[in-house]
Amino acid sequence: MRVLLCRPVLAGSVLALSALLLCAGAQAGSRQERLAGRVPQATSISVGEQTLTPWGWADFCNRNAEECPPGALPPEDAKLTASSWSALSRVNMLVNAMIQPLSDTDHWNVLDRWDIPTDGYGDCEDYALLKRKLLMAEGLPRQALLITVVKDENGDGHAILTIKTDRGDFVLDNMRDEVKAWNQLPYRFVKRQSQSDPNVWEQIGEPTSAPLIVSR
Repeated sequence: MRVLLCRPVLAGSVLALSALLLCAGAQAGSRQERLAGRVPQATSISVGEQTLTPWGWADFCNRNAEECPPGALPPEDAKLTASSWSALSRVNMLVNAMIQPLSDTDHWNVLDRWDIPTDGYGDCEDYALLKRKLLMAEGLPRQALLITVVKDENGDGHAILTIKTDRGDFVLDNMRDEVKAWNQLPYRFVKRQSQSDPNVWEQIGEPTSAPLIVSR
């Protein structure tokens, strides 16, 4: 688990978190500019057949129906411009700084629970869900912002946010502040949401046993 203890976010709405992000963004200054100073190029992830939906996502949708609208949309890649790259860098860095890492066992007394971390605490999938929501609020298409399940260097389950762009696929990860091309990371990619329907999940690469939980 990323050990980054920082000031917790006040409990409240995601709108309040968005305002706090903008406020913090004004103070992020030179580092944000350094991270956003280029528009990179990457390759795209190849997905395969439909696979099992993670239990955590299904449970999250049962509790947060507004986050999981039914029905398909035409696939749409995000346009990677200097402005959108800046938004990715800013949201990734600031959410990582503002959310305190806390396991689901300690947080909720359960092995795995996915949530928007409005109380300022969460683990990997909670970071990813908040980044997804904030980037959609900034105008990036839902179909391009895909929760993705991977296995980390130790073979443990981990969740990240993948963004599919017209310049390839990039990752927002709570384990690092810099947005990276997907193939620059030491992960075994397992499955991710479909571009057409976030309630459908697709296999990545050769079939492998999916992690039972994602917890880093």
